Amino acid sequence: MVATLDDTKRSAIAVKLADVKVLQQLLIENEQQFLKELNDPEVRESIQNMLNDDKKNLGVLETVIGQYGVQAEPKETISEMVKKVRELMQGSKLSLYEKVFQHELLKHQQVMSGLTIHKSAQKVGADVLLAIGPLNTVNFENRAHQEQLKGILEILGVRELTGQDADQGIWARVQDGMAALSGVLGSVVTQNTDKNDMNVQDAIRLDHAKVNTLFTELLASNDPQKIQEYFGQIYKDLSVHAEAEEQVVYPKVRPFYGQHDTQELYDEQAEMKRILDEIKAINPSSSQFKDKIKQLMDVVGDHIRQEESTMFAAIRNNLSTEQSEQLATEFKAAKVKLQEKIGVVSK
Repeated sequence: MVATLDDTKRSAIAVKLADVKVLQQLLIENEQQFLKELNDPEVRESIQNMLNDDKKNLGVLETVIGQYGVQAEPKETISEMVKKVRELMQGSKLSLYEKVFQHELLKHQQVMSGLTIHKSAQKVGADVLLAIGPLNTVNFENRAHQEQLKGILEILGVRELTGQDADQGIWARVQDGMAALSGVLGSVVTQNTDKNDMNVQDAIRLDHAKVNTLFTELLASNDPQKIQEYFGQIYKDLSVHAEAEEQVVYPKVRPFYGQHDTQELYDEQAEMKRILDEIKAINPSSSQFKDKIKQLMDVVGDHIRQEESTMFAAIRNNLSTEQSEQLATEFKAAKVKLQEKIGVVSK
């Protein structure tokens, strides 16, 4: 596949996601450091809750990046900035107030980065928007944390300047604002499962939904360049998905799903890989291209139906919740390694 303009856009989003991940790791480190320095019980509780959210959201980000399908390194400028901020946060040059102030700025950067990724995904493709969907939960919680940090900054700032506690009026108003914000947008959080704890069925189902979206986009397009781009993503996503299942999932389910049924899944994926390679050699402008895509869709569709009916039922009946979640973790980790093997985006 030759590179297209939208390949470049997809790569740029991948780098931005990598930037967000490394900043999320820094936020967690900062909050762990704050807990060592804080004595105020109310502020400590707020920071501890924030830390719990941020640890969970790091898992969400890792799932989003794996689902997105393009592994990237953060920009060098972001990596350098993180290194400098880490040194300041762990050193004694800044007061606690100044450290929390810098932390609030990082939260703002995360919010804007998340919103930018979301808006960019709307321009690039429905499959991209689907892949980064769980990022909305992270965006909401980072925005909520900003409001909490405003109150914390007032408390720490007044205490640093006067040695006395601040009037709690603004802190109370911040809490009221948070309650109102949760009332309007809280469903964004509560209606999304913790993507770090998803079971293997959910992890596989996400891949199925994405490839079906890509098929729809490809068939709706008459632009050979766009068609080529969509097929390039389909090729990479299906190849990685199939290999990760064969490495991690199928060996695990074979004892209770059965030798015959498991082998059928391997055979279906072998047929899928064969058709993918055939399509790769066809000119996207040719009418034969979409005909072959439809043949691929039939094979993939049959495979999805078998997995989501009989294999998923076998998993539910034979694996505990913890075992299914652990299998999902292993499946996602295998995908990341395979994506990296295909090629890491340059900084």
